[in-house]
Amino acid sequence: MKPRIALVVLSLVLSLLIGLTLRRGAGGAVTTGPARPLIGLSMDTLEVERWQHDRDLFVARAKELGADVLVVSANSDDTRQVRDCEALINNKISALVIIPHDGAAMAKGVSLAHEAHIPVLAYDRLILNCDLDLYLTFDNVHVGELQAGYLVDKLKGKKARIVRLLGSKTDNNAFLFKQGQDNILNPAIARGDIEIVHEDWCDGWRPENAKKVLNAAITKSGRNIDAVLCSADILAGGAIQVLLEEGLAGKVLVTGQDADLSSCQRIVEGTQSMTIYKPIKHLANTAAELAVKLARREVIVAKEELPNGRINVPAIFLSVQVVDKGTMESTVIADGFHSHESIYGK
Repeated sequence: MKPRIALVVLSLVLSLLIGLTLRRGAGGAVTTGPARPLIGLSMDTLEVERWQHDRDLFVARAKELGADVLVVSANSDDTRQVRDCEALINNKISALVIIPHDGAAMAKGVSLAHEAHIPVLAYDRLILNCDLDLYLTFDNVHVGELQAGYLVDKLKGKKARIVRLLGSKTDNNAFLFKQGQDNILNPAIARGDIEIVHEDWCDGWRPENAKKVLNAAITKSGRNIDAVLCSADILAGGAIQVLLEEGLAGKVLVTGQDADLSSCQRIVEGTQSMTIYKPIKHLANTAAELAVKLARREVIVAKEELPNGRINVPAIFLSVQVVDKGTMESTVIADGFHSHESIYGK
């Protein structure tokens, strides 16, 4: 990942090709694009709590900026998500935002959009092997580093045995989380401080697959486990069910990310140790702002880039925060992501 400053510039010629008109923006600045653009939001799923937050925040911010949004959800079906993109394109959208289920499969969605001269923003998950216009996400390598770093710090002074539940191979972020975890774990393993007793990928980020992996680890290596390094809260939920059945809940450190309400509740109860709060409001608001700029054919400055197998995609990375019992109030509650009452009860 090599820092640079990239300009995402969609030419006036392209604007004219899709029937846009030159107009004056606030302060007299010249912009191109419709006065009230229509943005397509193609989502992997709405079955996971986190993505419902993203949808609502994105739509609200876009409307504040004078844009309308068409939202579709594919329920983690790649064929359906491609069809969703086609349907959005046929509805004459001015920009397309995709949260892909499979980063490779959705290259087709980008191709279809570009054939219709519609720019595409990948939201929080990279789309591979295509000429993607822009990628917005959190620093996912750093997410993995924070997860592993939390465990290494808490397990100091003992030879710790860790089970690692990796994410879904269809999601490029899963590999970035692993990369960050490896950055921290590999030196600890080399020192003899950490032993990975078992690890595996959890297809589809499904909690039932997390349960299978942890059950396999216990069958293979026994119940002597110090930590379960879960790449996401939804996997932590599945792992904790196994730990409850084994009488190990609260005795084994468990990581996560996304700051789901259930994970925050588990943290205060003591069955989960930490999560990563990725300020979803900031992500969704920024995505809406960028989508409106793309729709209006305005210039966007991206300070980073990320290779996707075909090009170095202009990228914007947002920061994240560790959440545990000690920081719950100052992070998700202070930010209004969850209320104190919803986490702690009345």
